[in-house]
Amino acid sequence: MADPTAATAPKSKKPVASIAAPGFETPKFEMPKFEMPKFEMPSMEMPAAMREFAEKGIAQAKENYEKVKSAAEQATEVLEDTYSTASKGCTDYGLKLIENARTNSNAAFDLYGELLTAKSVAEVVEKTTAYMRAQFDTFTAQAKELAEHAQKVAADTAEPVKESFSSFGKVS
Repeated sequence: MADPTAATAPKSKKPVASIAAPGFETPKFEMPKFEMPKFEMPSMEMPAAMREFAEKGIAQAKENYEKVKSAAEQATEVLEDTYSTASKGCTDYGLKLIENARTNSNAAFDLYGELLTAKSVAEVVEKTTAYMRAQFDTFTAQAKELAEHAQKVAADTAEPVKESFSSFGKVS
């Protein structure tokens, strides 16, 4: 296909001379070289009293750092012991709950088995009443046992914390 602009452009047969732009160079110049003045710090001797004061301050800072580090290590040990005690206590509490649930479920299934063999409504009422009395006593004993266990875990967990606070008061 022919170029559409070619038809409208004037037709000349003269060769077009290429126009070359003169080469352009950026001017070159050198950066001035400056010599920096040399500043010398005058040597000053620190007075002995100032040096002694600084040394005492550094020694006291190191001593305080060691005390804080020791206290942090003790606190970490106490927290680890506390966590371990609480974790074991919670695990034991959960196991007691599971044991109680198993015991109560077995008692309920035993009641259902007895109710299936009942011969009269009076016997059903009698067995159900006996079961309810026994379960009330069982639930009461289980609740008492769980409460005692929870109190023991709380006391065992709090004991290391109490001891550490009393020892921190004596150290300082």
